[in-house]
Amino acid sequence: MARTAADRPAGQRGSVTAEFAIALPALVVLLVAVLTLAASATAQMRCVDAARVAARAIALGDDEASVREAVRSTAGDGAELAVVPGEDWITVEVSAPVVGRWFAGAPLRASGSAVARSEP
Repeated sequence: MARTAADRPAGQRGSVTAEFAIALPALVVLLVAVLTLAASATAQMRCVDAARVAARAIALGDDEASVREAVRSTAGDGAELAVVPGEDWITVEVSAPVVGRWFAGAPLRASGSAVARSEP
């Protein structure tokens, strides 16, 4: 025989709703944290790939405009490129925002670097 709401004691009415109201914000925070972690990992891999592409292109003597375009197409809009030339080696650092569109102003950024030997 199933119990109805009228059969429950007065102190237990609405307890499921209260428990759900307490648990829901915790689940939302957990979901946001997991999605941010996934976005961070993806942005990190894209920055490392973009730095590798840029280091290779600079080492081979490509012009700055084509290197910046390669970085933008690999790491996405908003990616920043920093080149540290050396005598024999070139170090490239790329950083990009983790999230885009509405949260583009967020302080969370991913970065990656690569080193390539200059071609003679």
